[in-house]
Amino acid sequence: MAEARSGFGGMKRLMPDEPIIDLASDHYFMGEALRQALRAAEREEVPVGAVVVFEGRVIARAFNQVELLKDATAHAEMLVLTQAQQVVGDWRLTGCDLYVTKEPCPMCAGAMVHTRVKRVVFGLPDPKGGAAGGAVNLLQLPGLNHRSEIQGGVREEECRGLLQGFFAARRAANRRDAEGSGEPQGLGGESPG
Repeated sequence: MAEARSGFGGMKRLMPDEPIIDLASDHYFMGEALRQALRAAEREEVPVGAVVVFEGRVIARAFNQVELLKDATAHAEMLVLTQAQQVVGDWRLTGCDLYVTKEPCPMCAGAMVHTRVKRVVFGLPDPKGGAAGGAVNLLQLPGLNHRSEIQGGVREEECRGLLQGFFAARRAANRRDAEGSGEPQGLGGESPG
């Protein structure tokens, strides 16, 4: 703590040496990834967002664009890795941290290993399909040429709420569409029999 003089009769007060908002915290950078996820939701994409951070600064931002680009590989993580490589001028992202709102899938985790991302921070774990410790841990697989540090659960409830809200709205819209068509509802929205 540093002392500072106030203008009130020369009284001293203590001021923190650290900023009130930590702009280099996992919480802050996950907030940036959440903003990207909201952009995806606005475009009716699965709301996953990602940012790459180098030396305390966001150097790349992306959100899922699978439907928009008609490209199964257009996950937020893949797009943000490509942007970051362009910014640093190299395919190696040594020293970079990647923040993503949902635990990466195997495709994205593989790309993170190949680009040598230093640290992967995710919000919502994915026990069925996650590749950062959920279903499998490709980010720290023995025998690979690189292992990334992993931090999960950052702003997990916000990330979960965004995804759950998106899929609940999508299911409700599908029910309305099925009811409006006058077709009997069966599995997968197809008519039974």
